[in-house]
Amino acid sequence: MGGFCITANGPMSARIPTDGVTSITVLGRTLEVLRIPGRTSGPELVFLHEGLGSVSHWRDFPAQVNALTGCPVTVYSRYGSGASDVLAEPRPVAYMHDEALTILPALLEKLRMVNPVLIGHSDGGSIAIIYAGTHNCVQGIVLLAPHVFVEELSVQSIAKAKVAFQTTKLPEMLARHHRDAAATFWGWNNVWLDPAFRDWNIEDFLPRLNCPALVIQGMDDQYGTMAQVDSIRRQSGGSVEVLALPNCAHAPHRDQPVKVLEAIRDFVEKAASK
Repeated sequence: MGGFCITANGPMSARIPTDGVTSITVLGRTLEVLRIPGRTSGPELVFLHEGLGSVSHWRDFPAQVNALTGCPVTVYSRYGSGASDVLAEPRPVAYMHDEALTILPALLEKLRMVNPVLIGHSDGGSIAIIYAGTHNCVQGIVLLAPHVFVEELSVQSIAKAKVAFQTTKLPEMLARHHRDAAATFWGWNNVWLDPAFRDWNIEDFLPRLNCPALVIQGMDDQYGTMAQVDSIRRQSGGSVEVLALPNCAHAPHRDQPVKVLEAIRDFVEKAASK
């Protein structure tokens, strides 16, 4: 897509949107939604954030992808995150299933969105897999550091995050992105450290995928290993491209933005041409 120069911070013409953020009620809950317009001929890109993410936590990455691909973009904060309704109860072990099978379909229907490309980070990548493995209306999925099963490394790092929330300025940092940082954090942390969550596994959705996937994994990810990627590549019913990045932790789009943006641009172009 001509006209955009990729720099260390992404396309030079990209900017953080100052408008386009609205609230939409889905199944009785108010969700924060950002929509960035794009060309009508391109697929719509839907961003699914990580466990502690939100619309604002993505920073300008969705705008960079929009500027580079020209595709319309939708970003939303899940219930309990960002400026969406505050979490009022413990998250169940199946919370990602609930999002993928109930909330996301209702949101897409309300927005009259069909055949999207889903771009999910961490928990958002897992939600993308569940949704795409259940619906035949996805043009492609981009998975940034996804999880398909629980690793001991993940549990250990999430336990460290608990200590950090109790002893550092992490609550203040999260408060920049969430209406109730404590509710958001404990909703995520408690369920991942619940012994029942050790059996969480979504590998049964992989053979049901019939769309192409781009998996981007940091080699120094503190929350997951290449075993996650290997499982996706081995079991997926659709084609799988893998971008493994050295010197990269759990947020490839922040640690290696140029390579990630280039890979997403090329993937979306191929998805749009089919």
